[in-house]
Amino acid sequence: MDEWELSVIETFVHAAQLIGVPKSVGQIYGVLYCREEPLTMDSIMALLGISKGSASMGLKTLRQIGAVKTVFMIGDRRDYYTPELRLRKLVSGFISDQVQPHLDSGVERLNHMDSLLREIPEDRRSFAENRIQSLRSWHNKMTTILPIVRKLL
Repeated sequence: MDEWELSVIETFVHAAQLIGVPKSVGQIYGVLYCREEPLTMDSIMALLGISKGSASMGLKTLRQIGAVKTVFMIGDRRDYYTPELRLRKLVSGFISDQVQPHLDSGVERLNHMDSLLREIPEDRRSFAENRIQSLRSWHNKMTTILPIVRKLL
């Protein structure tokens, strides 16, 4: 690989780490992004020097969030992969797969925290109530913002 490809891959590795996914996910997306032709998992493993397990899990993650597409090549039974290039699709997939499930379970967790307030000593209860209220506010804002973000993209 040349310097340009290595630089692009490094950029996607940093992005992957920023959003809390394994380094290999960024590497795989980066190498696919740099290539004109679709790649097989074996080609990805060879180019990046990663294990079959890392390649398999990375591709699974990328497929789940809609960041890669599987391409059929005539005369070949292997799966080939190409990157999704539309930002809207990438962000929407990430929100649906990674963020939305946490928001969906957030109300239940906040209600559980409320039920634990009774166990907190009286002198700390007001502080805890304020913090839980702050978390509820954050949750409400995120629940409001996410649909707007999806529409903007």
